[in-house]
Amino acid sequence: AAGPAQCLSYAGCNFLRQRLVLATLSGRPLKIRKIRAKEEDPGLRDFEASFIRLIDKVTNGSRIEINQTGTTLYYQPGLLYGGSLEHDCSPSRGIGYYLESLLCLAPFMKHPLKIVLRGVTNDQVDPSVDVLKATALPLLKKFGIDGESLEIKINRRGMPPKGGGEILFACPVRKVLQPIQFTDPGKIKRIRGTAYSVRVSPQMANRMVESARSILNKFLPDIYIYTDHMKGVSSGKSPGFGMCLTAETINGTILSAELASNPQGQGAAVLPEELGQNCAKLLLEEVYRGGCVDSTNQSLALLLMTLGQRDVSKVLLGPLSPYTIEFLRHLRSFFQIMFKIETKTPEEEHMGGEKVLMTCVGIGFSNLSKTIR
Repeated sequence: AAGPAQCLSYAGCNFLRQRLVLATLSGRPLKIRKIRAKEEDPGLRDFEASFIRLIDKVTNGSRIEINQTGTTLYYQPGLLYGGSLEHDCSPSRGIGYYLESLLCLAPFMKHPLKIVLRGVTNDQVDPSVDVLKATALPLLKKFGIDGESLEIKINRRGMPPKGGGEILFACPVRKVLQPIQFTDPGKIKRIRGTAYSVRVSPQMANRMVESARSILNKFLPDIYIYTDHMKGVSSGKSPGFGMCLTAETINGTILSAELASNPQGQGAAVLPEELGQNCAKLLLEEVYRGGCVDSTNQSLALLLMTLGQRDVSKVLLGPLSPYTIEFLRHLRSFFQIMFKIETKTPEEEHMGGEKVLMTCVGIGFSNLSKTIR
């Protein structure tokens, strides 16, 4: 239906996921040129190719053309179809790399999505499955996407370099989203977390918990960090350990931080004590940055606000990450939507760093592929 005039054109390999996700939701075709054209090994990387295959699986009738060197990609989006799927993610990136984009697309499928993803559950680059489970799911609920079928379940953990993890992600579909007014993060009431270890001594997890508590207990009594030691098949193919912490406020804001040990055979060995302390410090830094949505999920919140009903949505964020800033530019090109951005100085709020109040009017996106029963 769209003429050639509406095809958006970009150059370079940055923000590939954002562009594909927004093209799929807006139904606008997309051409990306010069993907790593000047490098010795030009073109798409294996994890990007795997991501494109995943997009192809969840949609019906998408047209994807890639030239021989892999430096040019043309994508004409089909309908979001969903259903029960499986996908093997590339072990060079975490499952979080794929899951972040699925969280954006899943509510708008024709059939509720139920997908098994295999690969690396926790690494040092992408948000881990634990963090997305603890922060992104409550965020979806605020927009009215909830129900028993909304879940992320970790069947097996997999650490880099070999992976071997497996998770299940299920999400119901929605016709329209609720607008939100989420401007008061509230005070922090409790800290929860998971210290996990695979193919190393179970004592590692306890040592991380001790050292993280030694810092956090100075601020708050209500701290509970679970230890999760998976054995046998469910521990994946590589050894490693790590920690994910979340701070929850009285108003339901959830801020998160995480760290994982270095992959086997890469970099110096990390002591669990150091890792626990550093993770606790990262959490304190995230609390200082503040806002109602933590920095991992800023773009997800902005996307759901954009796609909401034709009503005003407001959300208070901490300092915008470079990824989020680029995401706002993309929202403007794909959906012609602009946010009103007001900065709040720490003096007005008496807490933490500078905050940004983001306001927009939703475009009234309606899930056309959802069948009406």
